[in-house]
Amino acid sequence: MTNKIYIGNLPYRATEDDLRQIFSQAGTVVSVRIVSDANTGRSKGFGFIEMETDDMAKKAIDQFNGTDFQGRSLRVAEARPPSREQSPRRNRY
Repeated sequence: MTNKIYIGNLPYRATEDDLRQIFSQAGTVVSVRIVSDANTGRSKGFGFIEMETDDMAKKAIDQFNGTDFQGRSLRVAEARPPSREQSPRRNRY
């Protein structure tokens, strides 16, 4: 288990402060990041939260997965590392 969790199905109007406030019910929130589109700045509807301990992260997952947040049913799970290899991009020309 890791202390980083994935939050999906976020309403576009949700803020990082909103998430920090609700997830602090499960323990100490170290960081919050909502992923946004680089061109428009609009939320992509998911983000990541880092809790202080693995136990707090597990509690947050158990407590908030499937719960209603601003009219949406949250998907909360352990964050996974990126699936793509982190290799530099090659020029194809």
